[in-house]
Amino acid sequence: MTPAAPIDLATYAGWDAPIFLIAEAGVNHGGDLDAAREMVRAAAGAGVDAIKFQTYSASRIATKSSAAYWDRTQEPTATQFELFLKYDGLKESDYRALAAECEAAGVLFLTTPFDTDCVSWLDPLVGTWKIASADITNPVLLRRVARTGKSVALSTGASTLDEIAAAVALLQTEGAQSVALLQCTLSYPTAAADAAVGGLVGLRSAFPGIALGYSDHTQPGDSYAVIAAAYTLGARVIEKHFTLDASLPGNDHYHAFEPDGFVRLRAELDGLRAILGSASKAVLVNEQAARTHARRSLVSRGDLAAGTVITEDVLDVKRPGTGISPVELGRVLGHRLAVDVPDDTTLQWEMLVGADER
Repeated sequence: MTPAAPIDLATYAGWDAPIFLIAEAGVNHGGDLDAAREMVRAAAGAGVDAIKFQTYSASRIATKSSAAYWDRTQEPTATQFELFLKYDGLKESDYRALAAECEAAGVLFLTTPFDTDCVSWLDPLVGTWKIASADITNPVLLRRVARTGKSVALSTGASTLDEIAAAVALLQTEGAQSVALLQCTLSYPTAAADAAVGGLVGLRSAFPGIALGYSDHTQPGDSYAVIAAAYTLGARVIEKHFTLDASLPGNDHYHAFEPDGFVRLRAELDGLRAILGSASKAVLVNEQAARTHARRSLVSRGDLAAGTVITEDVLDVKRPGTGISPVELGRVLGHRLAVDVPDDTTLQWEMLVGADER
């Protein structure tokens, strides 16, 4: 396969930026390459821009005694090490195969590296890096991915603004092409009330010009509204967990979208984009008729003879706005009428002696 083209995440900065929709497959393939291939094809069919996996080795990511921090009624594994050990079966050759599968399917291949060992061989396969919230204070990993010269999407769950600022500064100093910051709540699953998408306002204020996004861990029934709220606050890089079967037990299946969920999400976001429109306040084409006919003009109050001096008591202000606007009242007062003007007539500039319309 050809090396992945770099993805400049700066493209997704700003109100009018396009949506970059990521199906977060993670390790919901269960370590089965065939299942992962099927996920690639299904994600492509659902219309996402990218499918993202997670690349790690249990022995490099957690100690054997590392405590679980997720909802154990949904994922009962007692330690992080045990959980990661279940799903770290894919090897370098498997990720290369997945990248080739993505290329064939027309969807971008992404993955989150969880240690520096895999960055070198993953580099030709990915167009941008995704870094998990938990590694925002891991300068060793941040430095390594930044030095590839590619963009970095950085989740910011459970992080302070100072920690985020330090990570951004390091990435930029060490050569990252651009950075996107993803609002995220590091809780599995996340209650809608804890989604905290308002944090995007703080991120936009603290990091002007940087692309913003949202990484969602809410239950599917809440996700559409939560992601829509994030979009309205400027998130343009949207990541949602992805599974082929949400009824499968454990891991990230229970808070993931199946393929049809991404089809609906894309439609919802496209519709919302149309509803929001431009960030610039402007008169719309479909407002022009109302602008003309619902606004007001100066109107004669009673029959007025030619030569009458215009004073406020001979004028009224009525619709439509096809004559002299009331905002021009000061220019009209004191002029004489050039012609007879019947009662209830919309005044025009040519009815006044010596009046200059412009």
